[in-house]
Amino acid sequence: MSGWIGADEAARRLGVKAATLYSYVSRGVLTRRKAPDGHSVFDPAEIDRLARRGRPRRQPGGTELVIESAVTMLGEDRHYYRGRDAIGLADAWRLEQVAVWLWTGLEPPSEPSNESASEPSAEPAVESVTDLSAGPSAGASGAVARPAVRGARKRASGVPAAEVEAWAAGAEAVAAAREAQRGLASAVLPLERLQVIVTALAVADPVRLNLEPAAVARVGQGLVAGMVDALPARDGFGEPDTPYVVVGPGVLARDRTVHGRLWRKFAGDGADERLADALRFAMVLLADHELASSTLAARVAASVRADPYAVVLAGLGVTSGALHGGAALGVESLFGEIGAASRASYAMGERLRRGERIPGFGHAVYRAGDARGEALLERVRRAVPDHPRLAVAEAMLDEARRIRLPAMNVDFALGLLTHLAGMPRGAAEAIFGIARTVGWLAHAMEEYARPTRLRLRAAYTGPLD
Repeated sequence: MSGWIGADEAARRLGVKAATLYSYVSRGVLTRRKAPDGHSVFDPAEIDRLARRGRPRRQPGGTELVIESAVTMLGEDRHYYRGRDAIGLADAWRLEQVAVWLWTGLEPPSEPSNESASEPSAEPAVESVTDLSAGPSAGASGAVARPAVRGARKRASGVPAAEVEAWAAGAEAVAAAREAQRGLASAVLPLERLQVIVTALAVADPVRLNLEPAAVARVGQGLVAGMVDALPARDGFGEPDTPYVVVGPGVLARDRTVHGRLWRKFAGDGADERLADALRFAMVLLADHELASSTLAARVAASVRADPYAVVLAGLGVTSGALHGGAALGVESLFGEIGAASRASYAMGERLRRGERIPGFGHAVYRAGDARGEALLERVRRAVPDHPRLAVAEAMLDEARRIRLPAMNVDFALGLLTHLAGMPRGAAEAIFGIARTVGWLAHAMEEYARPTRLRLRAAYTGPLD
């Protein structure tokens, strides 16, 4: 590889940042090789040709827009949150911790705080109650229960460290969001409910137009918490879910984690609790994915100073598209069609005969395979290795290889997770939307800090007078 140049020199010659350079690699615009020392190297002739041609704007199947961002980088088969492998972070982090990292760029608390409490439990066998989070109780009103911060260290974004640890929505705001759904039919999908919920939470927040980083982070905490808490449980609206889970012999814990609360909303009767950690893993992976279609919509909204709730509504609207978050809904439907592993080949073949795409396979960026999907699939396999419906998924993957479909993607693994957990139809795209809210707000913070708005131009092709 004599004569090949390193990433820094390649980026300098192109006049781009390293993140943009690697996005070119992931899209097949540039060829990358590994030097003996493990570093990436590039062909200088190819770099020079690209420099003369200008930044790539188009790719097969769509138009590429380049926006500089420090939030997420796409690699060959995976993504990186502020330079750190998202799959590696998902091994140990919760969505709340990823939000700290994406919103502030500084290390979040490594574990949720534990504090003893002496409140009695209704369960006679319980000897103690441990609070899994340092978050405050929900306030009486407003979309966000704003914590009192004493001596909080300021993070780089201006967000106090203590404030990014607490995730709670105001009781009145959640009640209003739940009431706004009363007239909806039971068949309304969870993602559609989230659009109603976010609108109700926005109306309940009189200071939502404060676009300072600390204010946006507080809104984000309350917004994500409110989206989860305002969703109906499987048996309807009833009383709020009991926030207690058994964590050991004679020990009951109050779980305030986002994934724990969402698990109790969506998991079916008899669902294997081991899949709750797979849900946590999935939400970390889904928190952001660079300039996906919904994120571009969110950034455009933020660039004209739409408030954080409107930013999230823009993202949710695009997420429903069948080629974006709605792809996971298609995977759920496919699993529902296949009653037994022996029917996988027939059901997938029928889709192809009808001229339909088979959801859960192929990716516009990860042409050689989506490592996010592989990681989540393996997490699900390890959690419930004896689940009888796993055989259906394996048969589908075997058939996909036989008929030479593109590699499986994260939508397949997410749809499998919701299917095995007995979650309601549409749970997968709702999980996507709730988790991606964290990323949309990280991108919104970048746009709020910029003086200009995003204004795309059209190449007019219509008639002339």
